[in-house]
Amino acid sequence: MSANADLVQRREKAVPRGVGVAHPVFSARAENAEMWDVEGKRYIDFAGGIAVLNVGHRHPKVIEAVRRQLDLYTHTCFQVTAYEPYVALAERLNARAPFSGPAKTIFLTTGAEAVENAVKIARAATGRSAVIAFGGGFHGRTMLTMALTGKVLPYKKSFGPLPNEVYHLPFPVAAHGVTVDDTMRALSLLFRADVEPSRVAAIIVEPVQGEGGFYPAPRELLQKLRAVCDEHGIVLIADEVQTGFARTGRMFGIEHSGVEPDLVTIAKSLAGGFPLSGVLGRAHIMDAVEPGGLGGTYGGNPVACAAALAVLDVIDEEKLLERATVIGAAMKTRLEAIAERNDVVPITAIRGPGAMIGFDIVKSRGAYDPDPDATKRVTAAAREEGLILLSCGVHANVIRILVPLTVPDALLHDGMDRLERVLVAARS
Repeated sequence: MSANADLVQRREKAVPRGVGVAHPVFSARAENAEMWDVEGKRYIDFAGGIAVLNVGHRHPKVIEAVRRQLDLYTHTCFQVTAYEPYVALAERLNARAPFSGPAKTIFLTTGAEAVENAVKIARAATGRSAVIAFGGGFHGRTMLTMALTGKVLPYKKSFGPLPNEVYHLPFPVAAHGVTVDDTMRALSLLFRADVEPSRVAAIIVEPVQGEGGFYPAPRELLQKLRAVCDEHGIVLIADEVQTGFARTGRMFGIEHSGVEPDLVTIAKSLAGGFPLSGVLGRAHIMDAVEPGGLGGTYGGNPVACAAALAVLDVIDEEKLLERATVIGAAMKTRLEAIAERNDVVPITAIRGPGAMIGFDIVKSRGAYDPDPDATKRVTAAAREEGLILLSCGVHANVIRILVPLTVPDALLHDGMDRLERVLVAARS
């Protein structure tokens, strides 16, 4: 059996260093919210494949659906000969759309591909080209999605020039000193100084910023963006790649606000670990593109579509919307108690809807002084403790928790116990 250290060396020789890896361990198997590495060490998974595993590793219903589909066919290319799982999945998602009126859905492969196609659709529907995004936002690593992403390191460095006609607004975060009014003033200035509203095709926003630090978009911001879009004929895109499919306690994160988007990008937990993404949108906007203008060889793979249909069943049958709220409340209560301790790394700003939980690690209590070094110590110590954690944030000081929503209570509590020990151990 290969050891982690040996595989790390092989990886370094075979795989470009640009593909970063958070932890120097290699997975051998996984089940629900647990993983085992090639050396047999067990981990509690608080990362969920970066929000891909809301229904856990290898959910039995997902595995069974995939096995049934494997016995039939694995690929035809939907644009060559179509197949029912694609249509059935589109029908079910259209019925759950977070907006009123008829909906349509296209399926693709990655989250970045979904975002690219959402922009294409918005441009076709409006006849415009400009797109507005937010600082701290993350939308992918392709050329257009890099331009949309509001973070230079490590996503944009050395890759320019990037596509033009992309503009950024400051994202309102109280700890960073930015309010909704600041954001709207910046938008007003943008319209006066750089691009007129009649040239803007879309505004794209994450209901909860992912890589940017797990900061929820204030309801007031989303309401004002909706009003601006309505006034100027701009398409409002909700990037739900990370927030979708029960993670926040709703099917889609934007549903917490009551604001209706025009297009929704989806991926990650849609297919329970199988590569599948899509754009769900208002039918008249989706139909603005001419036949042949959308698609992709692997888009909407039948095996992934079968998995996604099973995921939707699991979300409903196991009441994962409600479960996300219960899990999130338990984690936040525990974190608030930990934050009161004097022998832990200082943590603050415990936040997040549902089970999309984040908190900041700072240098001292009572002040916001980000501590990225302590954050690195926490994630490394967690690994040694048998807990897989991820960090994020524009200051690299946020711990994000994306435990599968199917996690048993005892395992969740065990994971939180380990996290508490880690926050003590990483203090020095």
